[in-house]
Amino acid sequence: MASKLMDYFNKQPRIGILSTANREGKADAAVFGSPMMVDEKTVVMGLGKNRTFEYLQENPNAVYTIVESGETIMDWKGLRVYLRMKEYATSGEMLETYRKQIASVAGEDAAAMIHASVTFEVTEVRPLVDMGQGWETSV
Repeated sequence: MASKLMDYFNKQPRIGILSTANREGKADAAVFGSPMMVDEKTVVMGLGKNRTFEYLQENPNAVYTIVESGETIMDWKGLRVYLRMKEYATSGEMLETYRKQIASVAGEDAAAMIHASVTFEVTEVRPLVDMGQGWETSV
């Protein structure tokens, strides 16, 4: 099952919404296409100096939601991947490695916008619409 999750999560092209909240509970949601699942429990991504990064420093919990449309609403599929930030780097090898990867895919301008490389632990995976069926049947 882990490879099925990684394959779905990393499928391109795709975008998702990363939702965060600060320590007071103020919510934020932002669209990202760059998060990559590197193993069944780890997601990495780059962030600019933005509200998402600010909120993660106050509250390390987030959820990345992926939605794929279908012909009817019943055909839509997707996942909610619950995350907890483990570490981030605003300088050093971890950040430079990530910037090089982004530069090769999206160009130098995109890489220059990255302020931090962030590593998350996957804490839970749920279907987009949870009716007790498990996430495996939702992708």
